[in-house]
Amino acid sequence: MEDAFFKREGDAYLPQPVSRGPWNPNSLHGRVVIGLCGYELERTHGGPEWMPARLTVDMYRLPDFNPITAKATVVRGGRRIKLIDVELIQGGKSVARGTAQFLIRGENAPGKTISPPKWDAPLPDDLPPPPANQFGGRMWKMRNVADWFGTNGMRRGAWMAEIREVVEDSPLTPFQRVAMAADFVSPLANRSDNSLGYINTDVTVYLHRLPVGEWIGFEKINHQATEGVAIGECFLHDVEGPIGSASCAALRQAREAPFGTPRQIEAVKG
Repeated sequence: MEDAFFKREGDAYLPQPVSRGPWNPNSLHGRVVIGLCGYELERTHGGPEWMPARLTVDMYRLPDFNPITAKATVVRGGRRIKLIDVELIQGGKSVARGTAQFLIRGENAPGKTISPPKWDAPLPDDLPPPPANQFGGRMWKMRNVADWFGTNGMRRGAWMAEIREVVEDSPLTPFQRVAMAADFVSPLANRSDNSLGYINTDVTVYLHRLPVGEWIGFEKINHQATEGVAIGECFLHDVEGPIGSASCAALRQAREAPFGTPRQIEAVKG
């Protein structure tokens, strides 16, 4: 794997240069903030009998490259439900907050229920890689589903796979993979035909099972915006079928994010 997004030093996580985000060259990408919250919640309170059914991360400051500490708190610790909070602290200030709901695994209820039809997108191994200069190549692998920008009114879609650990020397778990990838719900759902004008302020992931393999599929199902406030939603898949959903709230951003031309891409990388 490529170098990790964070290194551990005592009780602190040290962001690495590859963690840089698209909005400010001195700030971290939202996906690594979400990934660190998921990493800490799973590290401190996960377990094979517990399913991380929901992860919500609120991002209310743009963290920079200073050390980050994490404080996890048990809100509810029961035999069938656990609710855990984690707060990321940087320079004495709270920069993000995550909440995970862990549910005890068991048997499904009897009977049949109605579910959406299976996503009929091609599998990632059947799709070509995107251009080498596509923004994000330093952070993930991607396979674009045909017409993924929705120019013909079709649903957008893409597959993503992680290429870096959240924390150095900590192999990626299935939950960490989907936690980091989930930030993509905003650019996929909220991007217009030429730019991304919204910055997401949160992400919520619902999972009924953990993903199998490295690829996470995103199927756009909704975008709405009024007076500069947007919401976006995607169904999530792996190569075997549906695993859950991801949603976000977003604010109109004065500076548009560089999803598109090579010039824009290089401006952010620099």
